[in-house]
Parts: sequence; C-alpha cells; structure tokens
Amino acid sequence: MRVFVAGHRGMVGSAILRQLQDRDGVETITRTSSELDLTEQEAVRRFMASERPDAVILAAAKVGGIHANNTYPAEFIHRNLMIECNVIHEAWAHGVTRLLQLGSSCIYPREAAQPIREDALLTGPLEPTNEPYAIAKIAGIKLCESYNRQYGTDFRSVMPSNLYGPGDNFDPENSHVMPALIRRFHEARRDRLPQVVMWGTGTPRREFLHVDDMARASLFVFDLDRATYDAHTDPMLSHLNVGSGTDISIGELAAMVAEVVGYDGQIVNDLTRPDGTMRKLMSSDRLMSMGWRPRIDLRTGIPETYRWFLENRA
Repeated sequence: MRVFVAGHRGMVGSAILRQLQDRDGVETITRTSSELDLTEQEAVRRFMASERPDAVILAAAKVGGIHANNTYPAEFIHRNLMIECNVIHEAWAHGVTRLLQLGSSCIYPREAAQPIREDALLTGPLEPTNEPYAIAKIAGIKLCESYNRQYGTDFRSVMPSNLYGPGDNFDPENSHVMPALIRRFHEARRDRLPQVVMWGTGTPRREFLHVDDMARASLFVFDLDRATYDAHTDPMLSHLNVGSGTDISIGELAAMVAEVVGYDGQIVNDLTRPDGTMRKLMSSDRLMSMGWRPRIDLRTGIPETYRWFLENRA
C-alpha cells in the first residue's frame, strides 16, 4: 500500500509517519510544503496523477493557540479550507481507496455538554477566539461525509483533544498551551526570574493527549474494516473523537510543568488575557468501545516532551 502522509513534518504527521514506516508492506509518500503547496489545486492534481497513492492521511493544517487564532483568522480559515478541498477532492478524482483526515476538538460548541459527544456538532455557537479555524475543520468533516454519500468513498475523520509531545511548536506567541508553558518555565528557570505570567485565570479545564497516542489512534481508525467503522458512525455524523478521557485545569497543568522543568518561582495570572472555552472534555466512548486505549499519561508525557525540547530547541 502506498500512503501519502500530508503534513509529515508536523507533530502529528511525523508521529504517524514513524509508525507507518515500521510496517511491512507500506510505502510512505511525503512532500514538504516547498515541494508541494497543498493550497494550490493544480499542484495537488498533478501530484495525485503522478504518484497515485492508494491511501491518504491528511494531517496538514495551519494550527496555533488563542493568540495566533485571534491575530490571523483569515489565514486560519483560508489555508485550512483550501488544503482540505484540494486534497479530499483530488483523492476522490484519482481513485484513493481510503482517506483519514485529522480535525480538532474546537469544532464543538463553546457551551457543549461535557464530556462532548460526536453528536454535539453544529448544536450551538462556537468559541469566538478560534471560530474561523473551527469552521474550516467542520468543513473537512462534511467534505468527507459528502463524498462518501455521493461517490461511495471511504473517507474518515478523527477529532483529537489538545495534543502535545515531541515535535510540538514551542513558539512563545503562536504555540498551544502545553509547549508555551514548557518554554516559559524553562526560560524563567534559566534566567532566574522570580515569577512567570500565565494567561487568564487558570481555571479552564483541558484534556491532553500525547501525540504518539494520537498516532496510534489514527492508524487504529485507518485500519478498521469499513463495516466496523460504519457500524460505529453515521453517514451524517461520521467522525470519531480521540481523547484521554480525563481533564486538568490550566493552573494545575502549569504547576505540573513547573515541577518537571524545575522552576520554583511564583506563577501570576494575567486576567486581561482570554481564558477561551471554560471546559473541553471529549467523550471517546465510540473509539474506546472498539478497543483503543491511550497509553501515555501526563506524568510520563510532560517529562518526555521537555527532554525533546531541550534536545531540539536550537
């Protein structure tokens, strides 16, 4: 099987690629963004016609934290819509037998009942700070569902909770909360700062999943025979949640990261900064009922992620 992994340099794509490369009988196909611009339809069409992959894993996306989503909303909705439209359409046009696209838990309404089930999709207003990105990821789900309904394709979607781990983006302005905290506490310890300022109140709760667990879950769903996948989904609600099943407050997370990094200064809350959604815990009951389970908890995953940061921060 020839599998095109789109976004293979990203955190999730690289984890999926590593696990695929350990498999017998699988040939992986990759392209960097300079080699193939997924926002250009003609470039994607030529690539699909030339390489003829049997399957596609769509992990390519423009992603970022609250600050990045607030600052670049047009880029987040445009780039993600173009990537999804081009890859999904050309996969169908060139006979790809199976496609798996990765979404985000931000697709769900801000006030969705917890834990969030797949059927909460489109039942209420989205979180304003990342609404453009969320709309693009919802469109990806509906693209897959629509091509399945009209053309009989086997295109699937998985929605991860907050991901972290080796390969994450540790940019101080545009990263997600976990890598942002790791870098901030590391630099505070290095510079002997008496305090670290953390955005918001620290009370919002988030669910975190290690990227290697997400890669295993993605390939678990990718490998399912169609009858099993269809039995646990619905033509109009065909995505599956992927999460750890537990959540933690941002304040508790900050204390845990500070302990791992070895920072013993004061943690101060900047109440002028937004909290975002107050709680986001997903129900992964559908996926877990098929036999998948996460393996890496925060006590193991955060030290591993910090070690990777130390080794690769240059």
